[in-house]
Amino acid sequence: ADIISTVEFNHTGELLATGDKGGRVVIFQREQESKHQPHRRGEYNVYSTFQSHEPEFDYLKSLEIEEKINKIRWLPQQNAAYFLLSTNDKTVKLWKVSERDKRPEGYNLKDEDGRLRDPSMITMLRVPVLRPMDLMVEATPRRVFANAHTYHINSISVNSDYETYMSADDLRINLWNFEITNQSFNIVDIKPANMEELTEVITAAEFHPHHCNTFVYSSSKGTIRLCDMRTSALCDRHAKFFEEPEDPSNRSFFSEIISSISDVKFSHSGRYIMTRDYLTVKVWDLNMENRPIETYQVHDYLRSKLCSLYENDCIFDKFECVWNGSDSVIMTGSYNNFFRMFDRNTKRDVTLEASRENSKPRAILKPRKVCVGGKRRKDEISVDSLDFSKKILHTAWHPSENIIAVAATNNLYIFQDKVN
Repeated sequence: ADIISTVEFNHTGELLATGDKGGRVVIFQREQESKHQPHRRGEYNVYSTFQSHEPEFDYLKSLEIEEKINKIRWLPQQNAAYFLLSTNDKTVKLWKVSERDKRPEGYNLKDEDGRLRDPSMITMLRVPVLRPMDLMVEATPRRVFANAHTYHINSISVNSDYETYMSADDLRINLWNFEITNQSFNIVDIKPANMEELTEVITAAEFHPHHCNTFVYSSSKGTIRLCDMRTSALCDRHAKFFEEPEDPSNRSFFSEIISSISDVKFSHSGRYIMTRDYLTVKVWDLNMENRPIETYQVHDYLRSKLCSLYENDCIFDKFECVWNGSDSVIMTGSYNNFFRMFDRNTKRDVTLEASRENSKPRAILKPRKVCVGGKRRKDEISVDSLDFSKKILHTAWHPSENIIAVAATNNLYIFQDKVN
């Protein structure tokens, strides 16, 4: 139940939210810098924990609906409270997280315990007052957006107009208004008339960071479609179609499975799209549809292991990818609790490991190397001894600083670059 299933920084980076398989959301808050302990700036401590989703049962379909949180998305902060969206397979909820450090006292009709007083005993009028109390963080559900998805929700994305958001499942994408919970607009529907003709499903979807009319969605066939909501209400016809032609010499039984895109992310600038498939991360220019401008090999040494990865179902793992604040570095996860970083300017890349042994406070992570076959050096790890049960699927990058959050099964690691 405590396996982390999503990680997300808010827009300032002061808060970090995680969701887990047990339906819980845990929010961490960054410590403020103090004169006595300047090095503590950057530490994240638990701010609030609440149960977002409960397990349900669909009696019409005889289906259990998991409580697992699939995605969390923050809304930009407008006042003292924070708002976030969380979703499981079927239901999206809007949560308000607020602080209380005062409580009202001196009610007329109730005593201090909240019980109603006998009206005959009330002889004078009291003015209630606010008294200080210990800080309390409350999470309250403000909206519940339910009953709109037949299939499992894989993505939610807040629009740049901050009035609408979309939720995507395997075959449809719906557009919601934050104020309206009982209806949504279906903007993409790829369900065929005959389900036996189904050839692809939607795997991820995201709004453009600046243009509220534009969004992309990726498919299990390794293609990306850019849609413009100004052209028609139903965006079944895409404005742009991104696909890399397949190299016939690399074709194998697993080609279709490993080309399925598990994550798609716009760059902060809005100029590029990053996609993650099983073995690579690709960066696409919105103005060039025929091939990506950059391709990064995440774990090419697994190409010879695809057969055993297929047998243990690892080949279906859905890895996510993230940009840093300036779009110059990208990060994604791998197996053995490894995660990879690629610098787009210098073309350098590094493999780091998130594990309890090497993550004592202030410890510096050493780059790791994987060797294939033959002799291995002292600090290398053989591809045959990788642990495929330890995998980093979910990562997040602070919006403006070099602080990253890495979810390794039920552990959350937070790393920041070394301050001299």
